[in-house]
Amino acid sequence: MGTSTGKGKGKSTDATATTNPSDKRRVVVVVAGGPEGARPRVHPADEPLLLADDLAAVRGDGCFETLLVTGGTVAKPERHLARLGRSAAALDLTGPTPEQWRAGIDLAAREWGGAEEGMLRLVLSRGPERGGAETAYITVAPVAAKVARVRAEGIAVTVLNRGYAADVGQSAPWLLVGSKTLSYATNMAAIRYAVANGFDDVIYTSAEGEVLEGPRSTVVIARDGELASPPSEVGILEGTTLGALTEVAGSDGVTVRRERLLVADLLAADAVWLTSSVTLVARVRRIDDVTLPTADPGIDVAGMVNRAVGRVGR
Repeated sequence: MGTSTGKGKGKSTDATATTNPSDKRRVVVVVAGGPEGARPRVHPADEPLLLADDLAAVRGDGCFETLLVTGGTVAKPERHLARLGRSAAALDLTGPTPEQWRAGIDLAAREWGGAEEGMLRLVLSRGPERGGAETAYITVAPVAAKVARVRAEGIAVTVLNRGYAADVGQSAPWLLVGSKTLSYATNMAAIRYAVANGFDDVIYTSAEGEVLEGPRSTVVIARDGELASPPSEVGILEGTTLGALTEVAGSDGVTVRRERLLVADLLAADAVWLTSSVTLVARVRRIDDVTLPTADPGIDVAGMVNRAVGRVGR
């Protein structure tokens, strides 16, 4: 069980920002739509790509995925492409084929190289409001230096009510709660609220108090030698990192259960983590004013995830 403590000044875990403002290196690859030319192709990163009325910009009408490039290799692209396909279908978008996306991913990874880790985004927009083809492109940017600190030191989180019932995915499918859409303003507002109040990140709960997910992450706990995480049926995004972790854990003889959790389960757990595609694993050290146990839970979740994404020895 955790112990109560006061709030401390938080440090943002936003993997989308670099700590060095001068590091503006970017790679952009056009996969579909946009200016005329071959597909896929590298687009100059300092030149415009989208039309002013592209529905990604004016309505957030599209979907995306974020992948880690580590050692010049893109981590778990098949899992991300499968989830992107599900998101696109939920939005009635067609999008490039997996083969077309993969050709763009390979090109972007080659352009980025292996000298430093990169954050690779796949973006699919409905296209211009005036009509025309869907827009699909890829960007690669540096991973924030602070991510290494978060991986090593862990985070403090606050619990926020998302305001939806746990069954909202079934009762109101038009809310797209299980899709990774470009409409991310609410998630980013939640993170800003957390940081302003001395925390690093957020764990959402349903209107009934069930544990859901983070704005950009999946909740995983260790309990009695097993791992557990909320099921997708509670209206959350199916985590690609959790899927990869589950495979490696199974090969190591560690059970990963999908079950409904309450905040009390987190406080009583042997350990709690937020997993995601770029940060990978961040151990939760504090939930609101309760400090969590620091003992080794006996399950090397970080090591398993590193193996799953090809970061062994890093």
